[in-house]
Amino acid sequence: MLNRFDLLVIGGGSGGIAHARRAAEYGATVAVIEYGPLGGTCVNVGCVPKKVMWYTASHAHHFEHAADYGFDVSVNGHDWAALKSRRDSYVHRLNGIYENNLDKSGVTTITGTARFVDAHTVTVEEQHYQADRIVVATGGQPIVPDIPGAELGITSDNFFELEERPRRVLVAGSGYIAVELAGVFNGLGSETQLVVRKDSIIREFDSMLGEQLMEAMRKDGVSIDTRVIPASVEQTEDGLVLHAEDGRTFGPVDCLLWAIGRSPNVASLELGSAGVLSDDSGFIPTDEFQQTNVENIFALGDVTGRAALTPVAIAAGRRLADRLYGGMDGRHLDYKLIPTVVFSHPPIATVGMTEDAARAEYGDAVKVYSSGFTPMYYALGDKKQRSVMKLVVAGDDERVLGCHVIGEGADEMMQGFAVALRMGATKADFDDTVAIHPSNAEELVTMR
Repeated sequence: MLNRFDLLVIGGGSGGIAHARRAAEYGATVAVIEYGPLGGTCVNVGCVPKKVMWYTASHAHHFEHAADYGFDVSVNGHDWAALKSRRDSYVHRLNGIYENNLDKSGVTTITGTARFVDAHTVTVEEQHYQADRIVVATGGQPIVPDIPGAELGITSDNFFELEERPRRVLVAGSGYIAVELAGVFNGLGSETQLVVRKDSIIREFDSMLGEQLMEAMRKDGVSIDTRVIPASVEQTEDGLVLHAEDGRTFGPVDCLLWAIGRSPNVASLELGSAGVLSDDSGFIPTDEFQQTNVENIFALGDVTGRAALTPVAIAAGRRLADRLYGGMDGRHLDYKLIPTVVFSHPPIATVGMTEDAARAEYGDAVKVYSSGFTPMYYALGDKKQRSVMKLVVAGDDERVLGCHVIGEGADEMMQGFAVALRMGATKADFDDTVAIHPSNAEELVTMR
């Protein structure tokens, strides 16, 4: 039996579902193929449960300051198992919501692993499905290093399976996931070590952010070691020990978490059967319209290797549907000026060019404004955490090219400033905006 659709979407994550539902709204017959729980990485082992854990650790930090405001609070431990149960139930409800939304949109859900037969046909559990267009949105998966004993560690996926909080933790990595999960472990009381391959963390961001976050994490009790290249992992009587290439050892710990990057989920697709090309890392290159080298096959989200963020996948998916099925010729996602947040402790928010990137492109036309201060939140106590902000501008009109913030409230304030940058705001526009006082965000419109 051959099942035919206008559109097949391989991958039931945020991007694939957003594209499928928008295409269905325009009248296309659509099916989504997914072998796991609906919602993809974000809902199941990414943004959503991660943010729950960030809130949890944030509560622990707030308890530290309760006495500053006159509260007599005693914290009698934390029930990790109860938290996990509530968090998992929340995620399960979201899985059901995604399923219901697909059904309401008239999208067929097919459960199983898809494999290309040709450019218009895939098989799922030996059943053939055919479509005029196919979109690959299969996301990615954590990388585990190819070293002896690496399997003794866990990944960010496995983090959400932990039934209890490990007392001693070693996190290997320097990006989003590494600093976020290290912050959660540390905030909830684990002895936490972070090892990074180079000299800094979150290197893809403005250097100020990495420097400030490293200082804050160390001040908060996280042990950070640099220039660590893992060579092997050993199980000892007292726990796991990481051996580095230079002879240093780290541990023993109860849990070693690999957060060293992600690879695309393409192994089972048999892309070659459809003639779809991938790069040396397995990612599927696309043009600005999300089209692969095959005319009727598109890719979006993490599997493309570009801006691996849930809102990016959703935006790309919806714009692709607008163009293909909504008559919006030329509609596509502009990958410039994408705002993002690192849910570390303290949080980081950024949009636009780093100072180094701006200087490389604009040279001496670049000017930097910055501000460092202690937020009012910490005014009544002895334990304080600084916030630092930076505006990168260029040209006679001082157009704002980049906005970078670390500190209390950074995660919530950046959305509005991202709109300003997309509209071409200048430093004068920031200066002419009346400040909201007292707030942390006012510093961005009062810099001199």
